[in-house]
Amino acid sequence: MQDLSVNDYLKHHIRTVPDWPAPGVQFRDITPLLQDPKVFRVLIDAFVHRYMDRQRRPDVVAGLDARGFILGAVVAYELNVGFVPIRKKGKLPFTTVEETYELEYGSATVELHTDAVKAGDRVLLIDDLIATGGTMMAGRRLLEKLGATVMEGAAIVDLPELGGSRRLRDSGLPLFTLVDFEGT
Repeated sequence: MQDLSVNDYLKHHIRTVPDWPAPGVQFRDITPLLQDPKVFRVLIDAFVHRYMDRQRRPDVVAGLDARGFILGAVVAYELNVGFVPIRKKGKLPFTTVEETYELEYGSATVELHTDAVKAGDRVLLIDDLIATGGTMMAGRRLLEKLGATVMEGAAIVDLPELGGSRRLRDSGLPLFTLVDFEGT
């Protein structure tokens, strides 16, 4: 383990659960990254060190419901910037803007408080995993509706075969991911 890169070290701690939630799916479970304090610190530090540089430092970190909250809140704390949650519809108590996006089977809607960001804010948008890219794209559109600029999308895991990272990059969103898993 001592000779592994940070990326390989993290990948080694991600659990693969076969046939969940459906037959043929290889579910990439990041909860083991959170359970071990050393691994969790390595994970958070990988993000924090990237965004400490002035050119990459956000004004705000936005986390996507729900695992993006875990990562985003800690990264925001370490960078000494604010954190805003992008939630599933109906979970935020104040005035919101919403964005609906397509899923493999149906659609979903996410919301953001209207006062979560200010026009011109540079936002780091973070989640645990990029699959089809729909959630991150919807989060980006929400933030842009309020006048913010999403400077980069970040995630622990990219599943490139599902096309989400390519779709997000093709839309002009820079992406930073730590671990790629080929195959679904």
